[in-house]
Amino acid sequence: MKSEPSEFSIDDLKAKKRWHWDGVRNYEARNFMRDEMHIGDLIIFYHSNAIPSGPAGVARVASLPYPDFTQFNKDSKYFDPKATNKEPRWFMVDVTFVKRFLRTISRNELQQKRALHNMKLWKRPRLSITPLSKNEFNVIISIAEMNSHTR
Repeated sequence: MKSEPSEFSIDDLKAKKRWHWDGVRNYEARNFMRDEMHIGDLIIFYHSNAIPSGPAGVARVASLPYPDFTQFNKDSKYFDPKATNKEPRWFMVDVTFVKRFLRTISRNELQQKRALHNMKLWKRPRLSITPLSKNEFNVIISIAEMNSHTR
């Protein structure tokens, strides 16, 4: 799951402990969240549009998907006039903080790992949510842990 740190960062999630992941307005990303995420799933929290952009920590899915309330709020930048309570178009899940990496892993560093060459993130870089294979998740965690032992 990607977020610009100026909007919502891994540190914001750490402070709040649990928060709703709202504002997803791409059908493919929505479908990943709505149809493929399950309570307890671990998430790589990716800082986008940052220096550097990349994985900054780990979160966990803490709820079933439910209608994103911002779609109904006329004052929200995520308001959708076509959405109704009876037929919501957008969904969100709650996430909880698990851990922050000692540093954000750069996109460049990820792209150098052969095991990460086929990540959906590279094929659909504009999506805020993309699934990872278990192996891809584990490679990212190993990069984060490897760096934590050298500090």
